[in-house]
Amino acid sequence: MGKSARILSILLGLAVLNGASAIELELSKDSDVVGQARVIVAEYEDTFIKLARQYNLGFEELAQANPTVDPWLPGEGTEIVLPTHFVLPKTPRQGVVINLPELRLYYYPDGESGRVITHPISIGRMDWGTPLGRTEIISKVLNPTWYPPESIREEHAADNRPLPKVVPPGPDNPLGKHAMRLSLPGYLIHGTNKPSGLGMRVTHGCIRMFPEDIEALFEEVPIGTPVRIVNQPYKLGWTNEGFYLEAHPPLDEQTEDDAWTMTELTRAFVAATGEGQGEVFSWDLAEGVALRSLGIPEFVSSTSLVVRTQE
Repeated sequence: MGKSARILSILLGLAVLNGASAIELELSKDSDVVGQARVIVAEYEDTFIKLARQYNLGFEELAQANPTVDPWLPGEGTEIVLPTHFVLPKTPRQGVVINLPELRLYYYPDGESGRVITHPISIGRMDWGTPLGRTEIISKVLNPTWYPPESIREEHAADNRPLPKVVPPGPDNPLGKHAMRLSLPGYLIHGTNKPSGLGMRVTHGCIRMFPEDIEALFEEVPIGTPVRIVNQPYKLGWTNEGFYLEAHPPLDEQTEDDAWTMTELTRAFVAATGEGQGEVFSWDLAEGVALRSLGIPEFVSSTSLVVRTQE
């Protein structure tokens, strides 16, 4: 059986996510891995931008999961992997967690148990990086007014695209209809009037979401909710079968060399391993996953614990 056929057989019967405004998954105390990947067949008019909005995914994560597919013209009949399988970030399962290399937000409405709600995001581009650290939501604004910082107005003026000092609510407001202010001065989680860029590094540092995603989060997340912004390109998760590694390209491409990769893999290994677990971890398999950086959890144990138990 070929690779595509094996994937399709594994995913048979998985619920369709078309039109969903969120990916909501059950948590398990025994596993750091949630969800399952899917495979769909592209139609003639499909593009990754269209599919990202349809399946609540980001453009970049679709491109990473399908490195041999043209994102602008996949072609009718082309099989496309939807990366709806996740290793949870190695943080407390509380409030909002934003993993920058993954371009994804996680919300734990019930704490350590219950469920996790996850959305794709856009973050700051290379020269406008989104800061790391612990913050919290201090206010929520419906139909926000935007007061562009002078640095952004200067950038626009240099490109012959002048900005006013005040941008009122409406279709020309890049904050969209909903904004949640963080205790980090000047930073927001907000919507957008240009959803086609969602899931890319295109902002001036704020966290940008699809309009329907921020609307749902706006209604559910209370003021005072903690927000953790982390940098975890390699997420290692434990299941009852063994380890799964989910790898993403690093934020700073210049750091991606063999030494850096091993350092980050070691960091993920130390954070994820518990007593008696490290013996089944395969460094060779993990290096291969890190090199590919498909953004999909891949099995990286030297043997399956299920097989070992049966033996």
